[in-house]
Amino acid sequence: MKHQEYAAQPDGSVSPLRRSFSEASIPFMPVGSTLYMVRQFFYKTFVIAELEVRKLRHDPTELLTRALQPALWMLIFGEVFSRIRAIPTGDVGYLDFMAPGILAQSVLFVAIFYGIAIIWERDLGIIHKFLVSPTPRMALVLGKALSAGVRGLSQAVIIYGLSLILGVHINWNPVALLGILLFVFLGSALFSTFSLIIACIVKTRERFMGIGQVMTMPLFFASNAIYPIAIMPAWLKAIAHINPLTYEVDALRGLMLLGGTSVFGIGFDFVVLMAGTILLASIGAALYPKVVA
Repeated sequence: MKHQEYAAQPDGSVSPLRRSFSEASIPFMPVGSTLYMVRQFFYKTFVIAELEVRKLRHDPTELLTRALQPALWMLIFGEVFSRIRAIPTGDVGYLDFMAPGILAQSVLFVAIFYGIAIIWERDLGIIHKFLVSPTPRMALVLGKALSAGVRGLSQAVIIYGLSLILGVHINWNPVALLGILLFVFLGSALFSTFSLIIACIVKTRERFMGIGQVMTMPLFFASNAIYPIAIMPAWLKAIAHINPLTYEVDALRGLMLLGGTSVFGIGFDFVVLMAGTILLASIGAALYPKVVA
């Protein structure tokens, strides 16, 4: 049974979503079979993701404005601290050490405010239409997480460009680049889902913005993004080890840099981020209807 998706227009109205791919192009499966249900789940997830990505095509300036902060970090903070050598990073230059951390920071800053779109969609009545459709709640959450990953990839392109200009020694191995894409997607999905949960709880834009601003800096500074865990005091080390951003930075540092190494292991980083994403997505799917309550 088909259902209609809706897209928000610039004037605040809502119109039927025109899909760029056809459901008829998917091979036929018996209705009610397990494969059919799985196919429908992923199809609906990608439809939601496509709907969100289309917003970027209408207003790409969001990506450029989000790129200003990481650019300032690398051009000012990175350049200054690489000259004074105040932070011990071993054989790795400070700009090299910092670049993966700033990429993770960019992903965090873009994804953590993603939940405000949920409140905006509620005010427009779009979420009410989603909730009365047969689309699974988990598909709604994962679709938005996928679209956050696309936003994260745009930040990766910007950080890679800055890194080239500043002389960061980047690993161009195709496998490493695929790994970067994977971890950027995972980090974006995790933090955007966390953002969605906050939006479902606080329900107002003012409260959400306040909490989002309070959360970003502690997550960033209580990680290994701009200094190694080894130089942290004991209490901050404990926080860093339960901070998911730490494991994203660790994986990006091992994959992005020429000769880069991962402290915890790429596989362990992947397991931590994947488990966190699944857990938060499950909570987000349960809380999603409460945003309109």
